[in-house]
Order: sequence, then C-alpha cells, then structure tokens
Amino acid sequence: MAAPAACTRFSDNYELKEELGKGAFSVVRRCVQKSTGLEFAAKIINTKKLSARDFQKLEREARICRKLQHPNIVRLHDSIQEENFHYLVFDLVTGGELFEDIVAREFYSEADASHCIQQILESVNHCHQDGVVHRDLKPENLLLASKQKGAAVKLADFGLAIEVQGEQQAWFGFAGTPGYLSPEVLKKEPYGKPVDIWACGVILYILLVGYPPFWDEDQHRLYAQIKAGAYDYPSPEWDTVTPEAKNLINQMLTVNPSKRITASEALKHPWICQRERVASVVHRQETVDCLKKFNARRKLKGAILTTMLATRNFSKSGRSIITKKSDGSQVKESTDSSTTLEDDDVKARKQEIIKMTEQLIEAINTGDYEAYTKICDPHLTAFEPEALGNLVEGMDFHKFYFDNVLGKNCKAVNTTILNPHVHLLGEDAACIAYVRLTQYMDKQGQAHTQQSEETRVWHKRDNKWQNVHFHRSGVTGSSPFTFAHK
Repeated sequence: MAAPAACTRFSDNYELKEELGKGAFSVVRRCVQKSTGLEFAAKIINTKKLSARDFQKLEREARICRKLQHPNIVRLHDSIQEENFHYLVFDLVTGGELFEDIVAREFYSEADASHCIQQILESVNHCHQDGVVHRDLKPENLLLASKQKGAAVKLADFGLAIEVQGEQQAWFGFAGTPGYLSPEVLKKEPYGKPVDIWACGVILYILLVGYPPFWDEDQHRLYAQIKAGAYDYPSPEWDTVTPEAKNLINQMLTVNPSKRITASEALKHPWICQRERVASVVHRQETVDCLKKFNARRKLKGAILTTMLATRNFSKSGRSIITKKSDGSQVKESTDSSTTLEDDDVKARKQEIIKMTEQLIEAINTGDYEAYTKICDPHLTAFEPEALGNLVEGMDFHKFYFDNVLGKNCKAVNTTILNPHVHLLGEDAACIAYVRLTQYMDKQGQAHTQQSEETRVWHKRDNKWQNVHFHRSGVTGSSPFTFAHK
C-alpha cells in the first residue's frame, strides 16, 4: 500500500553511504541529506525483529534524544518510522572515542583531564535538568566531534536512558556496565540521577591514572568492592595528582547517593572551575601508557563478546552477554567488558511471581482471608474441581471455604511448589504454572498428601501484583480434601 503523500520516506531525504557500526538489531551508516549535502549518521533499526518491549525502548530513546540539545551531546536530527525499519538520524561524529584520542596526544596533563570531565559533567547536568538519567556512562559512549585539536566531547547512546520526575528515586531495573555500576544499583535499591555521577567518578579516576578504581576478574568480588566503595590511591602514580582532584573523586564515589555530589555542584568544584590555578599541568606519560593497555583490553573484550554473541547467540537483545552458571545464577562473561548489561532483572521478576504465589498459598494454608483478598483481584475468575466445571467469578465462592473449612479441619499443613514455570507477558502481566503438593494431618492424626496442577495469571496494578485468574486440575491423593481449595 502506498504511503500517504504527507509521510516522507527516509530515501526521499537521505542517501545512504558506508557502514560505520553494527548492533544486534541495528546498523549505523553514514548518510547525506539530499537537500543540503550535509552528512549525518543514520541508526537503522530492523523493527520486524523487535519485541513489543524493545519497540517501547526504541520510542523512549527517540523521545529522550529529541529533547536533549546540548553542544556536548550527540544530537538527534530526525526520526523516521517506516514499515519494517526505524531511522534515527544523528550528528556524524568523526573524532572517535575520547579515550583513544588521549593516548594519541603528545601531551596530556591533569588540566586536560579536568577539561574532559568538565564537558562530560556539562552533558550530564543538561540531562539531569531535563529529567533524564543516562545509566550507561562509560568510555565507549564518550566521543569527539571531529579529529581537530580541542574538538568537543560528545555523550552518545541513550539506549538505556530513563526519564525521572525531579529527584525521584525508584527501581528502574538492573542496567549499566559492570565496572561503572553504582552501589545502589548493585544493592537493588531505588536510584536516580546520582548513578551517573558515580560513573563520572570512575571515568575521572581512569582519566588520571589509566586504570579503573574497582577491578577484579571475579564479578562477585568486583561488586563487593563497589558496594563497599573500596578504592584507594596507590603510590607512585597518585602521588603526583593534586589533593583537589582526589577530593572531587571522593565526592563522586560516595557510597550514599544522597550525600554524593551533583553534576551542577561538581561543575563548581575548584579543580574544574579554577583549573588554571588548581590542576597540575605536568605531562602524565605513565597515565597515557596505562590508558593504552586499558583501551586495548576493552577493545579485545568487546571483540570477543561480539564474536560470541554472533556465533553462540547468547542474548536476544545484543546488549548483554549472560551465561548460566550451574547454580542457575546469571553472570556476565567479563567484569570489565565494554558490553552493557541490561537484563531488567528478568530472573528477579520471575522470582517475584513465585514469591507472590507462595504468599497466596500461605494465606490459604493459614485461613487468612484478609491476606488472600489483598493478593487477589476482586473479580478473580477460576476453574477448579469444587466449581464442578463452571467458571466462577468474584470472591464469594472462595470465602465459603475460608469461613467453613480452611484452618479448621487440619492441625498442620505444608505446601510444596514443584517445577514452577513463569512466563512474563510484558511489563505488568505474568503467568505461572506449577505442581502443588499439599501435606496435612487430619483430625485422627493421619498424614495425607495431595497433588494438583495449577496455573495462575498475575497482573500488576499500581505497582502491586494481583492474581486475576487461576485454573486447578482435579486433586489426587490419599483422600478427597476440600482443604486444598483455593
């Protein structure tokens, strides 16, 4: 079907040129605007392969980029949606990564590091004033506008950025890159703008000595270091760094986010705003040498992970490489990799559904109708043996069992959930299927066990999970026992 005349197609306005980079669902190509001859970078996303959730993230990224206009942020010029592709047209930044440029310089001092972090903080401050948290500040996302000396630093890649209201703190999911994650994210606590400042502190530390403040091949040990804020300033390389620079890092790497310096406060720090007077201008050759090794390791890890992604198809999103350990936990392949981690804690969300199901069964076992009603939707629908093949709606049918049976006929009850399978249906719905074993003692002191197969549908409303429907098979066991009723 022909597109309406008002809708401009990408090819009407732009001519595609060579490829600049590639992701799992996207490719970045240079393009030329036909009417002006100006060059841009087009991020082309294959929307056919995106889930509804991925599509929402893409729309969020475009919305955030549209409102951020600052000399230190890669600017979005156009967003064009076609049938199978979405085109995001950005500034063409040709200077490469900031960290790669530093090692190619003939001269690099503390004052240069101060100028770099100032530009990064300017971009972060602009984001924060606009209610945007980047969540993935790291060297790979710090680019230079051009190859010219003194070119502006540009913050890129808002794929993980979120919108917040004022100083709002909330749990927005587990996202970022391991070495740059803040303690509050690792502790699964509510977070907000301060996570970006923590990452700036890590970046500033690297800018001064060429290696990161937190480092361990073992992910658990790395995360323990970060949560404790366990970093130091070893000799001899830190001996030549001014106290003011260390003071700024200390204020950025403050474990308590409410006591951490803000972007606007950091910009007023003497080491930044009185650079000429405070920052050292001595050439730091050791830093440049260390930074070369740091860059090489980043690139190698990034290349290995990209290859593994392509050959072993680890992750659908292409954002994270996660492997399952034998104990079922999920770990990153590498702790210092440049690959962004965003699992939005799928595992944690599934555990939450299992926990809610256990709470509901506990309410049944103890005959606690009040707790049961808090967990169930008032219009709960159910198929179960007691309803004789009918679909029942509402709570009255269930209340009868709480009033007359539950908690009265038994001395002790124990429930075991076997083989729970959770299907996440978008952000706010889930389905769980499991086998339920119920052990109980009758009035004669005899032990019985029953088995039923159950499926429950959960829906999240006002940030609270509620059971909206369940289906239970016929009960099998040593005796018919209405106690197993839900």
